[in-house]
Amino acid sequence: MPDRINRPTAKHHGRENLTFELNRLRAAVLALAMLLAAALLVEVAQPVGADAAGKSKQKKKGRKKGPKQGPAGLKFYKPPKKLPAGHGKLIWQRKAGGSVPLKSASTTRLVLYTSTSPSGKRIAVSGSVSVPKGKAPKGGWPVVSYGHGTTGIADKCAPSRNTKGGVADAYTSYTDPEMNQWLRAGYAVARTDYQGLGTPGVHPYLVGKSEGRGVLDIVRASRMLGLHVSNRFLIAGHSQGGHAALFAAGLAAKWTPDLKLKGTVAYAPASHLKTLAHALSAYTSPNGLTALGTLLIRGLSAEYPAVNAKAALSDEVLALYPDTLTDCLSELSTPDSLAGIAPANMLRQGFDISVYDGILDAQNPALKTSAPILLAQGSADGTVPQFLTNGLNTELTAAGDTVDYRVYPGVDHGGVVAAAQGDVMSFFESRLPGGK
Repeated sequence: MPDRINRPTAKHHGRENLTFELNRLRAAVLALAMLLAAALLVEVAQPVGADAAGKSKQKKKGRKKGPKQGPAGLKFYKPPKKLPAGHGKLIWQRKAGGSVPLKSASTTRLVLYTSTSPSGKRIAVSGSVSVPKGKAPKGGWPVVSYGHGTTGIADKCAPSRNTKGGVADAYTSYTDPEMNQWLRAGYAVARTDYQGLGTPGVHPYLVGKSEGRGVLDIVRASRMLGLHVSNRFLIAGHSQGGHAALFAAGLAAKWTPDLKLKGTVAYAPASHLKTLAHALSAYTSPNGLTALGTLLIRGLSAEYPAVNAKAALSDEVLALYPDTLTDCLSELSTPDSLAGIAPANMLRQGFDISVYDGILDAQNPALKTSAPILLAQGSADGTVPQFLTNGLNTELTAAGDTVDYRVYPGVDHGGVVAAAQGDVMSFFESRLPGGK
């Protein structure tokens, strides 16, 4: 009897099976409902029409882009019609060629960047940026922004176009040993071509505001290359570049307040242009001063319409005046070119150069800067005579600048960069230690 009571009957089996099936159906319905709810939530959260490809596009769109690659050849120097807003913005870049790369650099890049002309026009300026080998220090590589000496006004004279043995090579590559040492000490080196030199427009030769802005804006642009360049920088420049360096130092606080200037080196800077202009009549033998003076007239006229070459220059000089846009200084300084004319015969007879005194005075680089200045001069300099730099030192000091003036006995104009290198390295390291 007990066995019969405990043994399930067929009726009991039927009820249990029915209950099991119902429970399984309820579970399946519940699971389906949960799946539908989840799908609905995804659909609501996702934009209409979004799919895997769309997500991939969105992710790609949000990814940070690298610096734009510039075109090959001379097309690099032709800027796009629409320039980025603001000054010191990188337009594009590419790997440098020719004799431009510095041997001690890990890479040298050609750059095209924005600046602003003295008349307020947004412009494109070319140049190059070299960075040291090895790992950048915390905060990035400190920078030396360098202003080059006179090469000419023609586009082919731009240092970033330099080739070994080219027409501007002797006026460009002589500073390579010093710059390579700067790189080995842990400084990035930025080298502007200046406004209109290589790029559209006439180069405003020895127009201080133009040069100074070019020297400063390339530092800003170099920080957009992705090469770990710091906002702390030094300025250096020789001859025309010394003039540019002092103007850049004077403009830095207001023009590029985001950058931190630590010091400026000016080697034999051009100065007192008015004094030189009034002294032309004293140079009665042909020499290179005529070429430099003619370049000055061309450069000033690019930003000052009042400067009229036809009114100022003699017929002899005017016959060669077009060459300033096609030839470099090495070509203009030959006896069969402008250097074959005595400076005393440069100006038209009866022309009063004093009408340009105000413009010339505005280009004197005796500006106030908060960062110390190392002023270097050779005693045997025949291009920028020592008495001019002596006077500039007095003016800079009177303006409130801290100036360390060094004169190197027996050193000529081109030799002062090498002669001063030991003092320059000490100055750099005391003001802004290198990144090594």
